[in-house]
Amino acid sequence: MTRVTELFIRFVDYKRKRMKVIFITETISVMMGKGSVNHNSRVFNAKNTDPERTHLNIEYCNTDIKEVYHQLFDEALKRYNEKQTRADRRIEDYYEKIRTSKQEKPFYEVILQIGDRHSLHKDDAKNMLDEYMKTFQERNPYLKVFSAHLHMDESTPHLHIDFVPFTTGSKRGLDTRVSLKQALANQGFEGGCREETEWNQWVRSEKNELANIMSWHGHKWKQKGTHEQHLSVYDYKVKKRSEESERLDAIVERKESELNVLNERISALTDCEVEYVRYSKEIDENEEYQLPDPPTIMTAKTYKTKFVEPIFNKLKELVKTLVIRYCQKRIECARLREDLESMRRSRNEMYYRVEELEGQKEYLIRECKNLTLLRRIYGNRRVEDLLERASQESNQRNRSGHRDRGAR
Repeated sequence: MTRVTELFIRFVDYKRKRMKVIFITETISVMMGKGSVNHNSRVFNAKNTDPERTHLNIEYCNTDIKEVYHQLFDEALKRYNEKQTRADRRIEDYYEKIRTSKQEKPFYEVILQIGDRHSLHKDDAKNMLDEYMKTFQERNPYLKVFSAHLHMDESTPHLHIDFVPFTTGSKRGLDTRVSLKQALANQGFEGGCREETEWNQWVRSEKNELANIMSWHGHKWKQKGTHEQHLSVYDYKVKKRSEESERLDAIVERKESELNVLNERISALTDCEVEYVRYSKEIDENEEYQLPDPPTIMTAKTYKTKFVEPIFNKLKELVKTLVIRYCQKRIECARLREDLESMRRSRNEMYYRVEELEGQKEYLIRECKNLTLLRRIYGNRRVEDLLERASQESNQRNRSGHRDRGAR
């Protein structure tokens, strides 16, 4: 039975049983995870898990990431190394190179959740996430999934998907290499303006896919407003910090790419040393540049005209050529080193800013949890009254401070 036929039968059956359809609205959450594979596979149980419900979890796959790297990149790595003339530019272990790189992560994790801890339809959420996961790899051929787990032993059913993003036909480095940006671009998600990054477009597409599955189970996606008015102040700030962090990550990735290009150009310039050695050897050994012993019967003038001057002229031309090329390369090298240093400074500034935003985001998340806890214990109205009073007192203090400074 094809999927289309199955969906049609389900639809007819659903309409027959319920002539009056009442959809249950639920939110959809998609976020970037930290990628703790041991936690996802329950090698150890965290405090927020219920071991009595762990048997309800679903493990779709759990492959060693190094094995996945061998499958994806070994052939490309071999082709790359065969082209290298210098031993220091060969790559022994591509996984270790990416793991220690600041340009790319060895893998990414996405976490999907339907509803929240207050939702009553956890079994429905499990079935919908399970159906979504079964078509994930087919929909995302450039995101190689190596670990995927559906958790039912925490407060809310959710899905962890760990994948290695890759691209093929690359002109730089390995022809098949790790790249989230290019992997999503290969799947049709081209970056646009600030809010339309490849990642944001992909997340929106996956949410729509999950929403379609939800509709067949009698659930409707509760989409949040364009201006995020539904969010609390803390949630809104967390979202904005996350978006800015993602934007800066994209900038860092672009800067790293530019740095790699500059490094390759500087490496090419250092190859001039090899060329210098070749010219030196040619001058020392080539017969054209060697002065022969004078014949037995020959005047000094004839010897000079016939042997010395031709060789001397050749050497002068060669020296001129070498000096000109040396000056050109030195100027180019100096300019590239300045560009490289500027790129490094810019990259470091971006890293510091990303770290700062991550710290702010963690703080806001904690504050948001505290506020949620207060609302649950004391009720929304009382908490809102307290916040309003605190805001008024703060404004009064600010106005008093302005008056005092003005009087002074």
